[in-house]
Amino acid sequence: MMAVSGEQALAGERMLKMPSCFLKLTRVVLSHKPWALFFLIFVFISFAYHKLYWGIWEDSENKVPTYSLSAEIGCTHYVPSPLNVVGEPSPSAGNVFFVETSEQTAPSYLFSCSIESAARTHPASRVVVLMKGLAKENASLPKHWAFSLLRCFPNVEIRPLDLTELFSGTPLAQWYLQPQWHQEPHFLAVLSDACRIVLMWKFGGIYLDTDFIVLKNLQNLTNALGIQDHNVLNGAFLSFKPKHKFMELCMQDFVEDYNGWVWGHQGPELLTRVFKKWCSIHTIKSMSCQGVSALAPEVVYPIPWQNWKKLFEAISASELHNLLKNTYAVHIWNKLSHGTKLEIPSQALLAQLYSQFCPATYAKMKQDSEQLSKHAV
Repeated sequence: MMAVSGEQALAGERMLKMPSCFLKLTRVVLSHKPWALFFLIFVFISFAYHKLYWGIWEDSENKVPTYSLSAEIGCTHYVPSPLNVVGEPSPSAGNVFFVETSEQTAPSYLFSCSIESAARTHPASRVVVLMKGLAKENASLPKHWAFSLLRCFPNVEIRPLDLTELFSGTPLAQWYLQPQWHQEPHFLAVLSDACRIVLMWKFGGIYLDTDFIVLKNLQNLTNALGIQDHNVLNGAFLSFKPKHKFMELCMQDFVEDYNGWVWGHQGPELLTRVFKKWCSIHTIKSMSCQGVSALAPEVVYPIPWQNWKKLFEAISASELHNLLKNTYAVHIWNKLSHGTKLEIPSQALLAQLYSQFCPATYAKMKQDSEQLSKHAV
């Protein structure tokens, strides 16, 4: 899942931009050999670590088993009560966007739950899923249970992601055409960061990473983004009117202060930089200035990334209600949590969220879990 996203919680130490450094490093090696050798070893180890980490993560994402014997889903079985959509979704309600910037076309349970929960809580909106791995010329979706299930929701649209077209007419158009950026260790995450700010500027509406579970309608949170934790904003959720000046400034910062070698520099750090300038402040807090709101962590990030394991711990219904009483959506921090086994059914916090807010996906998870148990006997 990409997705994208989400959740660029950890920001590393700022490094020099690699492509422009090699000539300078050569000069340094000649004059300060011990120091330069140490620096080069540090850079090499850091680069190798990031490449290894991303290779492992992407490989694990591509190999998630589905345990499904058929890609076809019976809508009357999994979605017995259709959404209360009167006619076509209303353009005035604003779109809800999800983006997958990798070539992934085998969605996970969490991906499916994210889309389903958004579709259920936004019946008057188009829930638009943009996937880079879909062939633009091919009208049919790949045979996979998640696509079959999501077709049951009349307001969900799954479309190819054309990046050249998306970035056209924006400051990011030339950036995307530079081939050297594509070799950076965090390029998929950076690409996702780019897509979300351009979508918000061009079309407006709501953007969500594909590891959110949506609890309530988000449309009344306008021109807003969420505080991840102390002094850091996160772009896993964005809600803006089209052509908003704040998003325009984000696009400008993206290209003018670009550094794809530092994790989060184009994502949470960018949004935090721009918001501080926008409000002329030094510390982020729950506030609104010049029409843009920084939402308190409990609104969309009620589980801090440091406490992501809490998602897999048992919790009572009353505790869950109290924890999420001021929450619109729950970020699952998939970068950290994706390898953790979730028992279905169980009283784990995450299992309860699946059960309540994406019941069709949960039914598929439960069926697959039962099939797996039978095969294990």
